[in-house]
Amino acid sequence: MKKLNLLGVTALALGLGGCAAVSIDEAAQQTNLAYPSFTGGKLELRKTEPQRQAASALTESLLAQPLGQAEAVQVALANSPAVQELLAQSSADLAVAAQAGRIANPIFSFERIRSVDELELGRLLSVGLIDLLTLPARQNVARSQAQQAQLQLSTEVVERVSQVRQSWVRAVAARQTLQYAQQVSKAAEAGAELAKRLQQVGNFTKLQRAREQVFYADAVAQLASIQHAATAAREDLVRQLGLTDAQAAQLKLPDRLPDLPKTPRAPAEVSAAATAQRLDVQLARTQVDLAGRAQGLNLLTSFVDVEIGGRRDTVFDNHSGERSNRKGYELEITLPIFDFGDAQRASLNARSLAAAHRYDGVVRAASSHLRVSYSAYRTAYDLARHYRDEIVPLRKTMAEENVLRYNGMLIGVFELLADTRVQIASVMAAINSEQQFWLADAALSSSVIGKPIAGATAGGITPGTPVSTGGADAAAH
Repeated sequence: MKKLNLLGVTALALGLGGCAAVSIDEAAQQTNLAYPSFTGGKLELRKTEPQRQAASALTESLLAQPLGQAEAVQVALANSPAVQELLAQSSADLAVAAQAGRIANPIFSFERIRSVDELELGRLLSVGLIDLLTLPARQNVARSQAQQAQLQLSTEVVERVSQVRQSWVRAVAARQTLQYAQQVSKAAEAGAELAKRLQQVGNFTKLQRAREQVFYADAVAQLASIQHAATAAREDLVRQLGLTDAQAAQLKLPDRLPDLPKTPRAPAEVSAAATAQRLDVQLARTQVDLAGRAQGLNLLTSFVDVEIGGRRDTVFDNHSGERSNRKGYELEITLPIFDFGDAQRASLNARSLAAAHRYDGVVRAASSHLRVSYSAYRTAYDLARHYRDEIVPLRKTMAEENVLRYNGMLIGVFELLADTRVQIASVMAAINSEQQFWLADAALSSSVIGKPIAGATAGGITPGTPVSTGGADAAAH
């Protein structure tokens, strides 16, 4: 009866220990459902050849046309090895969490002892009694660990998608800036050549020619810097998308950034979106729960460990030919003589306290991070709109008036060229301001979800200055 009871308890424990765990497919689907604006429902771990072929076909179709920001995110989710690595690591974390909710396997021991007249066979089946008693608590800890792994996956996916969005903005803005830098270089080259010819016929002084020549030389240097910045921005996007060399050769980007939205996002809209469902708050709350449950679970095991087992021995008497059986049980108890578990309990208490303080810090900082992100977003929007509605139109009007003055022979060609350079510099400043806005927009979207990332800086290049003072910087940001 004792043997049957032990086997029954063991079978029940094994049944409870085999509770279903969260798979990576379920975790990815939960992220898709919770954050569709980031994943578009396309997040999955590719484990089969048909899945890999479908992802490759999707990537090829998206790369066949100029790649927009939303399409860049789809390519990254379908093609990037870094995203697949993230999902595989999350799958491992979920498996570790599931393992934490299971008890150790029972131990079967067999011994064979021979003497002169006897042969003794011993059999022992033992299980950890503390493991059985703490099984429900272990499963609660496992569920908390699985929830933490799920939230961590969502957090890292949101961060990676935001990085792809910002990388796309930088690549397109750098390409757009390069086009205008090339115009500046051509205008400077024309001015330098004209100044050279005028000096040769005696209509220009050496100083006047040198001024035009040094501007051309400076424009060439700045163009080289901007070309490198455009290449670096494009290659950064290539890495974010996980493109091969062949795919990178197919990558085509739009000629310009999207138009500014007609109206910015309202503060009330942003505040309403940033609820208690923020990822950082949820993750900190889960860490508090996990620390508390682990503390309660390990409190008992820090004092004592107990193993119980059923024993059955068979003895053969070689002289008489008789056989006898012996039954019983064994109980193994760890005696707290040298280690009373006080250091382990102190560590658990400290971890729980640290998790609680971390949660308080995240909750208090959440609103502050959101206010900073929104301030950067709104400032960048106002600056970009100011360039679009005020500075660029005024520069265009001035350029048109100077063309009329040139046609009326009221100003010379060099005054016209100088005005053209200033107009192009103001356009490049406007491009930079639009870049800063779209970077801030991606950062705000991430901050609302609860994953603050670096956004834009409220600033740009000053209109009216030579391109040497701002062109390269604008492309590099």
